[in-house]
Amino acid sequence: MDPCDDQDAVFRALAHAHRRRILDLLRRMPGASVNDLCKYFDTSRIAVMKHLSVLVEAGLVHSEKHGRTRSLHFDPVPLRRIHDRWTDELGEFWAGRMLDVKRRVEARATRARERTP
Repeated sequence: MDPCDDQDAVFRALAHAHRRRILDLLRRMPGASVNDLCKYFDTSRIAVMKHLSVLVEAGLVHSEKHGRTRSLHFDPVPLRRIHDRWTDELGEFWAGRMLDVKRRVEARATRARERTP
């Protein structure tokens, strides 16, 4: 699978306010059940479960079955991959630019010292 497909799934999952809220809740309440999450929404249990399935598909939520209940856990790794992709590329670009600026400033300072008696 193309890494961009994975990232598209993450962006799609994050596009809905209820799903972002579910992630916030799971970050604060690791191991919460579907019932625990439903208390925070004015929608049906089925609607919450549909949102959860989108989050699971994107890899942002993992569920573990314990008897008749599922404990849900937020997984920040897909978000970290997106963050790293964009910040690493931009960071390299700006680090190179800053190195060019540093060299120019140092060269100018060296020329100024050489001209001063």
